[in-house]
Amino acid sequence: MTTSHKEPTEQGYYGKFGGAFIPEMLYPNVEELRQQYLEIMYEPSFQKEFQQLLKDYVGRPTPLFYAERLSKKYNTTIYLKREDLCHTGAHKINNTIGQILVAQRLGKNKIIAETGAGQHGVATATVCALKGIECVVYMGEKDIERQAPNVARMKMLGATVVPAKSGSKTLKDATNEAIRAWINEPKDTHYIIGSVVGPHPYPDMVARFQSVISEEMRAQLKEKTGSELPTHVIACVGGGSNAAGAFYHFIDEPSVKLIAVEAAGHGINSGMSAATTQLGRLGILHGSKSLVMQTADGQVIEPHSISAGLDYPGIGPMHAHLFDSGRGEFLSATDDDAMEAVFECCQLEGIIPALESAHAIAALKQMDLKQTDKIIICLSGRGDKDLATYMHAMEGKDELTQKSRPL
Repeated sequence: MTTSHKEPTEQGYYGKFGGAFIPEMLYPNVEELRQQYLEIMYEPSFQKEFQQLLKDYVGRPTPLFYAERLSKKYNTTIYLKREDLCHTGAHKINNTIGQILVAQRLGKNKIIAETGAGQHGVATATVCALKGIECVVYMGEKDIERQAPNVARMKMLGATVVPAKSGSKTLKDATNEAIRAWINEPKDTHYIIGSVVGPHPYPDMVARFQSVISEEMRAQLKEKTGSELPTHVIACVGGGSNAAGAFYHFIDEPSVKLIAVEAAGHGINSGMSAATTQLGRLGILHGSKSLVMQTADGQVIEPHSISAGLDYPGIGPMHAHLFDSGRGEFLSATDDDAMEAVFECCQLEGIIPALESAHAIAALKQMDLKQTDKIIICLSGRGDKDLATYMHAMEGKDELTQKSRPL
């Protein structure tokens, strides 16, 4: 058993979650990565290039912004960690920069990736363009429709976007297609997984690359308040990469409450939800053992969320362990809760958040907050990609606008 919540055992287990359950064809690839990833990541020339790109290309450190009007509304102190200001508009680029550098050092000349909201796809296409490496992104057909601006970005950056047409045609199915493609071309291809899911060492590697978020949070909060430790860190969770990054350097600080917010969709028990910790049980999905939404005979249940990035029927093994051990507190927000939080953030702070990030903001209404609390919300992405959804919501609310629209 692992002694820390944030670092897995050598076999990739966080408590009883994790491991590597992979087809034989992929074993050499995954094993090569497992044996070398830590050595590569902490080699001085790698760190120098990684840190330089985070600074000059991604635009780190991202600001820790005191949200004065949100704080006033909830009678507490709220900071927003502005991952929406990263190049490409979300935290995903932290991981893709790291993984493209790993892939280069492993001699890989083709990159594949999966994407839901499109942010990971854009971030992967971006780093492949930067390094001149072929890029193929798998994306659910449904997500291609609802995230059209990000599909256009990927194509502009030179990536091939392949639609996943099976199942619910969302993130789970895109991941299935990416793994299938990797089995067919394992030798020269590196699969850049976008979240803290998949076979070991992916959950650990992605968490380490994203841990720059909480590393900056500690230094920035100390500068602002004299203390490195907030009372709460809040982040949305699908697979959970932004939450893993936001929690990472606070996991071993018991005074800091870690609040993960899942997508409840139309309601936890509505049959259209993605609240894995509430609905899931132990199972294997995409190469690791974790909590999975599944039927009695082990068939994956189709998830639902208004946010494409949280529309996933599982959760990363680190988060499953945080939930199972009680170290993390898991809440959920419905589609309506998230949409309300979008407009709250827009109108109180002048920031248009991604739908995923809005789930984290929505948690504020469910919490028993004190005036003395210091809360950091990881604003994991910006809302450009969700503008069509927001426009549709505004049309529904504003009948006058609807009536005056020309036919």
